[in-house]
Amino acid sequence: MSRSRLLPDNFTLALLSVVTLASLVPASGRPAQFFEGLTTVAIGLLFFLHGAKLSREAILEGITHWRLHLLVFASTFVLFPLLGLALKPVLVPLVTPELYTGVLYLCVLPATVQSAIAFTAMARGNMPAAICSASASTLLGVFVTPVLVGLVVLPHGGHAASSSLDAIGRILLQLMVPFAAGHLLRPWIGGWVKRRASVLKFVDQGSILLVVYTAFSAAVIEGLWRQVPMHALVGLLVVCAVILALALSLTTLLARKLGFDTEDEITIVFCGSKKSLASGIPMAKVLFASHAVGAIVLPLMLFHQMQLMVCAVLAQRYARREAGVAERSAVVGAVSSK
Repeated sequence: MSRSRLLPDNFTLALLSVVTLASLVPASGRPAQFFEGLTTVAIGLLFFLHGAKLSREAILEGITHWRLHLLVFASTFVLFPLLGLALKPVLVPLVTPELYTGVLYLCVLPATVQSAIAFTAMARGNMPAAICSASASTLLGVFVTPVLVGLVVLPHGGHAASSSLDAIGRILLQLMVPFAAGHLLRPWIGGWVKRRASVLKFVDQGSILLVVYTAFSAAVIEGLWRQVPMHALVGLLVVCAVILALALSLTTLLARKLGFDTEDEITIVFCGSKKSLASGIPMAKVLFASHAVGAIVLPLMLFHQMQLMVCAVLAQRYARREAGVAERSAVVGAVSSK
């Protein structure tokens, strides 16, 4: 019997288990230093493998669809931050100031790649444009997110580990150098990486789990759970739901008002309304002080699971509608030929 799409997946259950482990047995001292080093190596390996996986054809195909990419970029890096700031007076009473800082950080992150492309495929959207747009969002996020953190997050209570320029340099060194190295070596190792997708998935999820464990360990030692009451966690769910609902509604409305067809609308909705856990957690490790990372990434973790469940239902609805249109067209064609 298959698991319902509304239930948490195995990775989400693993995330919850790691958070529980870090809450009960937080790493400190030499073990914490070991996990910090291991996490840095795992993240570098992750971006190296992603660089080897991404083809230049995927980058070039669909790159000419500039109106779609511009709208996705505006939704990701303009609409979301404006929503986070505009809703702050209304939503911040529901959570703690530290958690809403995490919400603002969530709003300045790039779009997710894998799930945005997967949901676009499921909904029968514009796949080449989705691959290009989601990949470009991740790459641009290396430069745009640290700047937006300085403009949007830090003035509202964030604790930076370094300045925006230093952060860009550290992200380039820790994330983009391995990515570029992997892409340069793609002619030799790309086939191997493609054949062993399970290895990439293991490194992808394993590196995130390591970051979550080290981040929550530091946060628990600093008193995270003493500072976050239960009502704030419930309020955080409400905050994430409101922001996701507005983002989905506005991207859909803008796509239709600007005259995009249904395939492009699907791509805009799924690439412009989703936020990347895979990029957000490693970036948080670079951008913020260690003790602050736990509270910073908690909203992202909740939002990530929520967006997966909601977008899975939405993608199925799009797919049924597209299937219905195709079926009606086939019937009309058959009648016309008689």
